[in-house]
Amino acid sequence: MIIKGSTYKPTLKSVEAAANSLKGITAVTPLLKNETYSEKFDSNIFLKREDLQKVRSYKIRGAYNKIVNLTPTRLANGIVCASAGNHAQGVALSCFKLGVKGTIFVPETTPLQKLERILWFGKEQIELKLHGSTFDDANTKAINYANKHNKTFIPPFDDEKIIEGQATIALELIAQAENPIDYLFIPVGGGGLAAGVSEIFKLMSPKTKLIGVEPDGAASMSLSFTNNCVTTLKQISKFVDGASVKRVGKLNYEICKNNLSEMITVKDHEICKCIIDLYNNDAIVAEPAGALSIAALDSYKNFIKGKNIVCILSGSNNDLNRMEEIKFKAKNS
Repeated sequence: MIIKGSTYKPTLKSVEAAANSLKGITAVTPLLKNETYSEKFDSNIFLKREDLQKVRSYKIRGAYNKIVNLTPTRLANGIVCASAGNHAQGVALSCFKLGVKGTIFVPETTPLQKLERILWFGKEQIELKLHGSTFDDANTKAINYANKHNKTFIPPFDDEKIIEGQATIALELIAQAENPIDYLFIPVGGGGLAAGVSEIFKLMSPKTKLIGVEPDGAASMSLSFTNNCVTTLKQISKFVDGASVKRVGKLNYEICKNNLSEMITVKDHEICKCIIDLYNNDAIVAEPAGALSIAALDSYKNFIKGKNIVCILSGSNNDLNRMEEIKFKAKNS
């Protein structure tokens, strides 16, 4: 069944309001030229370093913008969320900053490093619950819990305030770039980041080619594009935990379908090679979802020569216990 199109789009005014709400909460992360990749691809490759946020990912932008805009009654009743880890950290820190009680559901497969950081950011304001093996399992449980206890569910990607919060990255990018951006590579999980960023770029930098990048083992946006409707995957690989969802957001699909120049996928071994290269060459710790956009560059090497390229490095919540698996995948492509 084809889902009817949504009329919602983030506006410049709504995203500027989100940016104002985030002042003093989120960092204006740097846009840094990466000499290693610039030389490799004979291009000007810049990384938008969202891994340098306090919660080590961009997710704090949408989470805080959503929660801070709730009514006092809803805040008093408490909030609930589900996450593969990064959204949970953003929600946890938001709960601590705003004095709001939160219940956070994550899959049982969530890396220990992310679990520890969720608890550290939220402190006494949050309760952490583990459920299921995928984000979708945890998400269903969280929605049911929120409905049962009359609490507000904070979605990770399919929500106007979430999208507008993530879109503040685009305002920063456009202000930071000294020259026009020819290509922007955006990691895609549920699509909130890609929806928000792409809409602002369409308004303010319409000549930029916008490339959405998904893990090959969880290509729910790519399949939805192919089918011309939001399509649920029967199963997914959980390796790229920060961007592996069976179903993208309805709002996000409609916006991305209209804005993105292309959706592509990258394989696990390509992501793993990128993680290792970033660490060895630039001392950058990237999680699998964080490396997605950079891992896509090889597919565009014949198109980006001499161009100005930006990759959003979306997160660095990588557990060192995963490095053996990452090294194995990188060597066994």
